[in-house]
Amino acid sequence: MKTPDFFAAIPCIRLRDPLADFLGACDGGLVEYSYLDAVKLAGHSCPTVASAYWLTRQALRELYGEAQPERGGLRVEFAAAAADGVSGVIANVVSLLTGAAGEGGFKGLAGRYTRRALLSFSADIPLEIRYTRLDGHGQVDAAAHPARVAADPAIGPLMQRCLAGLADAHEMRRFGELWQERVRRLLLEHGDDPEVFTIRRRV
Repeated sequence: MKTPDFFAAIPCIRLRDPLADFLGACDGGLVEYSYLDAVKLAGHSCPTVASAYWLTRQALRELYGEAQPERGGLRVEFAAAAADGVSGVIANVVSLLTGAAGEGGFKGLAGRYTRRALLSFSADIPLEIRYTRLDGHGQVDAAAHPARVAADPAIGPLMQRCLAGLADAHEMRRFGELWQERVRRLLLEHGDDPEVFTIRRRV
């Protein structure tokens, strides 16, 4: 599977999943997710998928510091409704990384390892997403602003030609390259820019 070279430069997210440990899925329950895992889940790489991945990484860093984040140990709330805009796409990526799931999630074993009802929408929160540790040791509100990383001016016209079936092979390839270049800049040049990725810890 050939992917853009910059995918390999995007830091992975490492967590401990107690359920995976209990069921023997991986030694110590230690799991690692890469940006490519998010891309495979979504079926594409775009600023939305990239933002969901990176915002969750930043939120986990704020909530756990140097400690190992616990997959399944978070409740996640979204301000938007599930069907609004790209909320569903973002939620799928966040669910992959945190283990938090909606009503269709894993119901647990003897009251433990529950993932169901840990992800919800239409919440009364100030930013886009709220991540809350179930152990009571922290809560953050978060939002991504990918529009603040401008696209190459050629993307718009190229997209129109591609969607209209007018683009040749070179134009289609060029459109993809420019699209992914914006994703690269978003994550690798603006990953620590608070104007692009906002994380607010709640007291």
